[in-house]
This record gives sequence, structure tokens and C-alpha cells, in this order.
Amino acid sequence: MLKPVRTALHLALTAVIALGALGAAGIAQAPAAQAVGEDTFTNPLAPDTADPTIEFHDGNYYMVATTWDNRVVMRKAPTLAALGTTKPLTVYSDTNAGRNGNMWAPELKRLDGPNGARWYLMYTMGVAGNYGTQHLQVIESAADDPMGPYTYKGRPIPTDDWNIDGAYMELNGELFVLWSAFAPDGLQSNYIARMSDPWTATGPLNILSQPVEAWETIGQPVNEGPIPLQKDGRTWVTYSASFCGTEDYQLGTLEYLGGDPVLASSWQKSDGPVFSKANGAFGTGHNDFFFSPDGTETWNLYHANARANGGCSRERSARAQEVNWDAAGEPDFGIPQATTTAVNVPSGENAPITAQVEGARWNLVNRGTGQCATVGSDADGAALMPGDCSSSRSRFVLDSTGDGYLRIVGALSGKALGPVDCSAADGAGLEQSPFLTAGCQQWTVAATTAGWSTLTNRTSGKVLAAGVGGIVQSAPNASAAQDWALRPAGAVAVTSIVSGKAFEVPSCSSADGAILQQREYTGVACQSVTFTAAPNGESEMHLGSAPEKCLAVSGGSAADSVAVTQGACGIAGSTWRVLVSGDGVVEFRNGTSGKALDLSFCAVADGTRVHQYSVLNNDCQRFRLSSVAADPAAIAVEASAATRCVAGKAVVVTTVNSTDAIALDVTAASAYGSKSFALAGGESRSASFNSRVASLSAGSVQVTATGPTGSVTLSAAYPAKGC
Repeated sequence: MLKPVRTALHLALTAVIALGALGAAGIAQAPAAQAVGEDTFTNPLAPDTADPTIEFHDGNYYMVATTWDNRVVMRKAPTLAALGTTKPLTVYSDTNAGRNGNMWAPELKRLDGPNGARWYLMYTMGVAGNYGTQHLQVIESAADDPMGPYTYKGRPIPTDDWNIDGAYMELNGELFVLWSAFAPDGLQSNYIARMSDPWTATGPLNILSQPVEAWETIGQPVNEGPIPLQKDGRTWVTYSASFCGTEDYQLGTLEYLGGDPVLASSWQKSDGPVFSKANGAFGTGHNDFFFSPDGTETWNLYHANARANGGCSRERSARAQEVNWDAAGEPDFGIPQATTTAVNVPSGENAPITAQVEGARWNLVNRGTGQCATVGSDADGAALMPGDCSSSRSRFVLDSTGDGYLRIVGALSGKALGPVDCSAADGAGLEQSPFLTAGCQQWTVAATTAGWSTLTNRTSGKVLAAGVGGIVQSAPNASAAQDWALRPAGAVAVTSIVSGKAFEVPSCSSADGAILQQREYTGVACQSVTFTAAPNGESEMHLGSAPEKCLAVSGGSAADSVAVTQGACGIAGSTWRVLVSGDGVVEFRNGTSGKALDLSFCAVADGTRVHQYSVLNNDCQRFRLSSVAADPAAIAVEASAATRCVAGKAVVVTTVNSTDAIALDVTAASAYGSKSFALAGGESRSASFNSRVASLSAGSVQVTATGPTGSVTLSAAYPAKGC
């Protein structure tokens, strides 16, 4: 039976949640979107974002907040302001009994787990509608991507007692878990324990702090939401005190004094709250910390209400402000800033950022040339050229800016594509450079015909096109040179943005007729999907458990609700148009019927069919792609060309330089013949072509370098010459 205090909390939560649901139509909305690249932002970041957690990683912020249902939903954007306009995506949903509802208080953390660097989400979830059954749960990412896909790992606290608001803390070379639970004396208290891995608490489960001060007992005595803060070798734990349904829900701190961290005597409580209501922000609690993109600033992300009686439900919204540090090295949280205050963005947010952005890898295949957009090196200013689609330098991440545009980031270089010097001129070449949150490094995608799309620059309005000697931007003219097939490169997981669950077939069957469905991602072979080229810019999809077979609409039917099954390739219904949107999600249209790949009834249960249905433009038909295999090693090579006179005849000289330590086979092809030679790692060699004429026009030499992981083709331009 629930203790009396816990029963009161349960009833209070039920009441405020019901009021929040009834008043949802009146929830204050986020302010109008600010352009990516602004110097300031305003709070709140997004509506209905209680108990927020946040990390900045590889060029993006990742934020998760309470959903109250069975989903874990994440926002991703390169700026804080864009977290309010980006599309929230479900990264995990749970339909298992006992942990299928009331998700709150998530905590996102990158840790070195048993499988290497992984992202862990620890959150509270229990029986839907029963707030007395809440327990901590942990999920683990498949790779080093905060967006997952995720796999369930377990309940970290080895007891059936109510436990909520978990967080990780690394201290003295050990991993600890912090959480809130009811102590034997009935007080809701903060707890601490060691961990043997990110989902298993071990040893004693000790009380860390209890609500015994007047400022911790307003409404009800509460200590919850413990979150570590560390700087210059010192450690604090902030926590939320008093009842969340009051305007006086606020933050206090515990400072680590030394000794065994699991003993309450090793910590000292603040003399009073360190962050409380002010400037129209009420109930300022349940926070998280993050560093600015350049690592020089510490920021506090917390939730608050816009009115004193907003309660602890759907009206709470995430807000961010910098933590200052006094001369003694103590954190100064300041006071909540008004929603009208323009806040300077975190340091480095608009600075040049080079980061290997997480996300699926893509090839950009040109309709006119059949080649892929490629960069020849990791260097700033490296030109975008036609090249071999198998090259690692032909792989890009199509990463949403959060406000309807994409940045095209080299998977290896971590640099974004834009016209040289941000030129708006017709014919301007494309180059890679660090991301500057500039409009000229942002693009929209629009489907044209069959499986082809155009990529339009946000600033110039020009489209990406294969031109003479390279890839340029040009005015739209509906030519094949401006059409691109966007095709996933390498193995990916395809997950629903509604459920967070992955494509598969039952029991990973390799048999013809196995029906496409969804299931929690576990890394089995049939959850790995590869895409190969089909006519008209379309693609065929293959599961890793039967890579020689294709996913096709059964019988090539045009009817709604027809199953997608595994079987023969090259038949009616086996090709798909891959459509990428400005928010980074993907839709699939069947090449025969034109209908959409659809998650049946938007259901989140394991085993739900993924079939064909009429295009509805809803989230049941939107998916996220995640790379689940490492990129092959790059082939790094540079090529240049020049002209000179020999015995009165013009000669073209091409120089090829290997900048990696791998041996390459090189072919240089010109209008005056071709030559092949071996190139050792780090070596430079030249090839000469005699034109046998006294003068020649400007042109280029196509240089193809092949290594153990594929090949890359570069175009080396040379000037006109008269002898």
C-alpha cells in the first residue's frame, strides 16, 4: 500500500495532469521562430517541455523532455532557438506491461559502456495512468548517435519501490546513479548508489538528502531531480525542492566535500535555494546542465510556468541561461530571465563549427552524369566534384537546421557545402567549409520526377547542378544536370518517427513473402537496410538477413493496405522513391503505385505491419534513417593540372598526390590519351600528355584513384595554352 504522503502526491499529480490535459488548448506557444544564425534567443525554447535534459554533441543540441505517455521524444538542432521549431521525433516507445506510460524526467548522457561510447537515456515510466507505479528505465543507443536507435536495457534500481528522476554522475573514476524515492520515514528524498554498468545499481542504496528545511517543504516536503554539476575538480548536485505544483518549486545544491560519495556526510547542502521564481517565471525547477559549443560556458536548462498556479503538468516549458562563477569558484545561477529578454546565444554557436555530424550517410547521385557529388579531401575549400559513389568522400549527412532547411555535411570532413565565398552568382562552384549557421550553407529539397529531386540554396535560390569541370549552383532550368537521387549509403536502420521502432521481417526470415513490420531495435541482421540503384532515380531496398532480395509491394498492387514483402528484385512494386524533407525525415513512394510506405494505424506495438497506403502526408508515413555501420576508410588524393610548351607543342601535365598512407592505382584520362600508374602512400607522381598541336583550349583531366575501400574520381582543370 502506498504511504500516506505518496498517496497525497499521487492524487495531486492526477489532478494537475487532468487540469493540464483539459487546458491544453490554452497552453502558451513558443515565440515565433528566429532564423538560424541569430545572435540572441528568447525563452522559453519550446512549449510543453517539462523536466528537460540536453546535450551538445557533434554540432547539434539534443533535448528530451517529459511526454506523459509511452514515448521518448527528442529534438535536435544546431541552435537553441531552433529547438523550438525543429520536428520532435520519437526515438523509443514501450508497450510492455509495467512500463508503458507516464514517461517523465529523462536524462541523456554519453558514457563508455560495455559496448564502447554509447548514449544512455534514463527516464521514469510505469503503468499508464497509475503514478504510484513509476520506476527508472534505461535504454542504450546502437552507435554513437544521440538519436539512436535505442534498445531497452533494464531497471537500474533493484527494488520494486517507487523511484523517479534518475541521473548519472561520474566521480573519482566511478559511475553513480542519483534518483528520488520515499525514505522509510515517508519523506520524498534524494538517493545515490554506485553502478556496475549504466543500467545496474550496486551496493547500498543510500539517502543523499532529505527535505527538512522550510524552503524544501512548500506544498509538500520534496527532494527530487538530482543533477550533477562539475567544474575545476569540484562537484555539486543541484536538486528540486518543494512540490512541483507550487510556484515555489526551486533549486538547491549539495556540494561534495570529499570521502565516499554514497554517504550523505560527504555532501553539504546549500543554506537556501539557489534558483527561484522571478520575472514571471514560476516553479523554476528540474534542470540539466550543458556546455556551450566551444566548451567555455556552463548553461542551466530548467523548466518553469508562466503563471503562479500553472501546476506541474503540460504548461511547463524549457528555458536556458548561463551559469556564472564567482571568484571563489562557486556557481552563480542568477535569477530567471523574463520571456521578453534577449539572451546571447551560447559561445561558439555561430562560430565556424567542424563536426562529424551524427546521422545517416547519403550519396547525391546526379541524373545527367550518373556520378556522385564528392570532395577530394578534408581541407577547407575542397571543391565539390563528380566522383565515384563508392568513395567515403561521396558520403554526406543531410542534417536539419531545425527550421525547414538542411545542411549537407561531409561525413568524413565534418564540413558543410555552400557556394564559394557564399556567392549568389550563376555557375559559382561548391566547396566545403566549417559550418557558420549561414544561409548559403543551407538547402531545401524538392521532388521533381520519378525518384529525382533538386537541392536549392537558401540564400541564392540557385540549385545544385553538375557543370563542366565540377559541381556548381545555377538557376533552375529543369535539366538532368540539376536532378539528384538522394540514396542512403551503407547500411542503415529505418525507424518510424511515431514509434522509434525499426523495419524488419518476422524472425529475420530469409524466405520469399516475409512481411515487412516494425520491432524494437536490437541490431539483428534484418534491421539493417541497404539501398541500391534502380531506374529513374529510384532505389531498391534489401534487408541484411537476405541481401539478394528486395522489399516490394505484393504483386505490384496499387491497392491500399497491401503488404510489403521480401522477394524478387527488378519486378513491379520493388522500386522506391526516397523523399527527404527539410526536417530531415524521409518518406518512401512506391515506383509502381506512387503510394506511400505506411505504419499501419500509426501503432507503436512490436509486429505492426509497414504496408502501402495512399499518400496522407502524416507522421505514419515518415521515417528516420540511422547509419549502423562505420564508414570505410577514406581515399585521400589531390590532383592538379598545368600546361607548358615542349618543342613548340602544348603539353598537359597532371600531378597526383596521395595524402593518406595507403597505396593507390591511378588512372589519368585526358583528351589526349590516358595513363595508369601505381601511387604509394604519401607519394606524388606526374603524367604528361602531348597534344601535338601548338595551342589548346582550357580543359580538364579526370583522375581516378582506386584503393582497398573503393575509388574516387577528381577533375583537374588546366588553362588554355599557345606555344
